[in-house]
Amino acid sequence: MPSPYRAIFAAPGTLAFSAAGFLGRMPLSMMGVGIVAMVSQLTGRYSLAGWLSATLALSAAVLGPQVSRLVDRHGQSRVLRPALLISVAAVGGLLVCARQGAPNWMLFAFTACAGCIPAVGAMTRSRWAAIYHGSPRELHTAYAFESIADEVCFIVGPIISIGLSTVWFPEAGPLLAAAFLVVG
Repeated sequence: MPSPYRAIFAAPGTLAFSAAGFLGRMPLSMMGVGIVAMVSQLTGRYSLAGWLSATLALSAAVLGPQVSRLVDRHGQSRVLRPALLISVAAVGGLLVCARQGAPNWMLFAFTACAGCIPAVGAMTRSRWAAIYHGSPRELHTAYAFESIADEVCFIVGPIISIGLSTVWFPEAGPLLAAAFLVVG
C-alpha cells in the first residue's frame, strides 16, 4: 500500500512550497529563545532578554493578523515579500544594536518590528487547501503532514537557536532564524 504522504506530493509544486514552508516557519520557534540567549550573553541581563522576547511575542500577536488580513486581500506574493523585508531588516538592526550596546529603546523598537514575521505555516496550509479542495482524504493527509512539520520545527528550532548562540556566537541563533525566513 503506497504511503498517503507520498501521494499528496504527486501534485506539481507541492514539494517545493512545502519545503519552503518548513524553512519559513522555523523562525517562529527560534527567534524568541534566540533573543533571550543572545541578549543574556551580550549584556548579562536576563530581565532585558525576557522583556525583549515578550515584546516579540506581543508584536507578532498584533502584527500577524494584520499581515494575514493583507494576504487575504492582496495575495501571498504581494504581501509576504514586504513583510519579510521588514522583519529581516528589524532582526538585522536588533543584532547590530545588541552587539554594539545600543540603548534599550532601540532594542525594543527593532524587536517590535521583527514581529512582522509572516505566518508561513498558515500560508502553506492555504496552498494545500487550494490544491486539494475537492479531495478530503488528501487534504486531511496534507494537514496531518503540516502538523508534523509544525511539531518538528518547534522541537528542533529552539535547540538549534540556543545551541548556535551558546557554542558559536551570541547572535547566531537569531541570525540563522532570519536566514531560514529569507530562504523559506
